[in-house]
Amino acid sequence: MNERALDNPILTDRPGEACGVFGVSGEDIEAARLTYFGLFALQHRGQESAGISVSDGENITVYKDLGLVAQVFDETVLAGLPGSLAVGHTRYSTTGSNSWENSQPVFRHFGWNAIALAHNGNLTNTDALASQMGPLAATTDSELMTEAIAHAMTEDGLSLGDALARTLPQFQGAFTLCVMDNTTLVGVRDPHGFRPLCLGKLGDSWILSSETAALDILGADFVRQIAPGEMVVISQDGPQSSFPFEPTEPRLCIFEFVYFARPDSTLLGQTIHKARQRMGRSLADQAPVEADVTVPVPESGIPAAQGFSEASGIPYVDGLVKNRYVGRTFIQPAQAMRERGVRMKLNAMPGMIRDKRVVLVDDSIVRGSTTKQLVAIVREAGATEVHLRISSPPYRWPCFYGMDTGDRSTLLAADRSIDEIAETLDVDSLEYLELDNLIEATGANGDIFCTACLSGQYPTDIPIADGKFLLERLS
Repeated sequence: MNERALDNPILTDRPGEACGVFGVSGEDIEAARLTYFGLFALQHRGQESAGISVSDGENITVYKDLGLVAQVFDETVLAGLPGSLAVGHTRYSTTGSNSWENSQPVFRHFGWNAIALAHNGNLTNTDALASQMGPLAATTDSELMTEAIAHAMTEDGLSLGDALARTLPQFQGAFTLCVMDNTTLVGVRDPHGFRPLCLGKLGDSWILSSETAALDILGADFVRQIAPGEMVVISQDGPQSSFPFEPTEPRLCIFEFVYFARPDSTLLGQTIHKARQRMGRSLADQAPVEADVTVPVPESGIPAAQGFSEASGIPYVDGLVKNRYVGRTFIQPAQAMRERGVRMKLNAMPGMIRDKRVVLVDDSIVRGSTTKQLVAIVREAGATEVHLRISSPPYRWPCFYGMDTGDRSTLLAADRSIDEIAETLDVDSLEYLELDNLIEATGANGDIFCTACLSGQYPTDIPIADGKFLLERLS
């Protein structure tokens, strides 16, 4: 998260997004343009910077900048990115600050070849890798990975696929990658598969994407999910699969279902929107309440609120309106506005909730600052009671695998009971969806999820005190 945003209550009360990665390889296609639209569909996964690398078969050209996809790229820029092979990235910083140097794809040029890498996730052995690689221009774990891969290609003369096969086992933690050289596209998921990646096909072209929604916007066909620990090398002969890691238990981040993924994406054979509706129905069964209206916190709370309303019989109303044009602004409001800053993004409709007992439904609470303001807004709009229902368990533990949630001291539920949280937020009642019910609502096998932020059970060794800005402190 950008340090200038830390005091902005609009920006601090959600899980920090997991980045979006995209890649396409074909013949006689406008790869940069296809990647642009793919990144547009993945914009929700990161809004700090965007970038595209493209190859014409002999040279790689990279264009990236801070800002949203539509702010970074226009027709003039895309016209200067010819080629039929491309990789793209939308970034939310989880290692290293929000700067141009840390935007992706990361690029390395050496002799007759070059590579570009887009990364979703966080390494957990960044410190050890940094000590091996020495000081670098940027301050991200993605930079360290790119350097290691380039070293294997230059020093040992390996192809991109062979260099990755040799290098990947050095990396620990979460890393979903799209990597390219002049002629080859490669997709990788770490052995736990913390972050998703899927394979699609558009005519004779092959596509890699964090989510299926990016395939839909291009009219591409979904082929399959890339498996945890799988590396797919896409060349002129099509995709070739291998597994360069020791087998281990899959651990997909459960927050892909709760919050990260677009509702129109599918994951593990499940439509995200329907899974979130099941969470709401389960929450209504688990934590019934007497109320007059069910109100979602838009946009991510809408499916759960729909399910809650359906199961409880409490009518669903749109009691909060979202300003869809408020994103990650870096212009700080004056103090008086900052104290009520959530109104820049969400406002109540008094006619829908005045003199009503309100069930307010959201997907999660991380720090609580925005939620507290929302409750105040609903009360000021005339609600006689506010009953808060959250479609995931209390968020008690920091993530080391690609969510920027800070240390445990910043988490509202870290050391508070449910009653204490309810008192802090000034709600008449508060209930969270229990973990077993959340897992069941996904429609998938519970043994495949990482629930560390909810349970404290980390599937890997975690760094003691690396922090997001570790590499900046070392440089």
